[in-house]
Amino acid sequence: VDEIYRNSTSFKSYAAGYFDHLANLLQRVDLEKLEFFSQKILEVRKNGAKMIVCGNGGSASTAGHFVNDFSIGTRSKSTPFEVISLTDNSAVLTAIGNDFGYEHIFAKQLEATLKHGDIFVVISASGNSINLIKAVEYAKQRGNYTVALLGFDGGQLIQMVDLDLLVSSADGDYGPVEDAHLIINHLLMNYFLRLVSDQENG
Repeated sequence: VDEIYRNSTSFKSYAAGYFDHLANLLQRVDLEKLEFFSQKILEVRKNGAKMIVCGNGGSASTAGHFVNDFSIGTRSKSTPFEVISLTDNSAVLTAIGNDFGYEHIFAKQLEATLKHGDIFVVISASGNSINLIKAVEYAKQRGNYTVALLGFDGGQLIQMVDLDLLVSSADGDYGPVEDAHLIINHLLMNYFLRLVSDQENG
């Protein structure tokens, strides 16, 4: 992104370069892995289990966006998608952070929310956030399937999770990576919206 800015002559040229860069990042996403993720989500829905999502910073808002889009946006009446975010309750986050340390804010919540058959999804550009690492470790100890939406080189998490969805990018390319993660959310939601409509309306 710094290079795009240095090579731009105006905001318009910067915007064009940014959009081209984002399109290039999206083309690097492994569609086979993304297809498999979509199947896992449908499997969890069919089995009456849930998807638990979390992240830090901008990725925390993406986790909340997942809940909105899957729980509400897919408009499933008979078999809804059950999705919860571990980032949206400030009382819980601050209590755990104060009593146990910030690195435990997600793992401690999993102790109360993670059930057999649930899938655990972490969202992280760097893949190195200690609170996400500890949460993934806990989920794997419990035998739950783990997924990570990642950026840069995937960090530590890419070696830990069962399924990685990597937006391969330069280190520090936070904005475009977070854009791509949200686009993946919208891609899945829009597909499921239409799939559910076909299933429920014949």
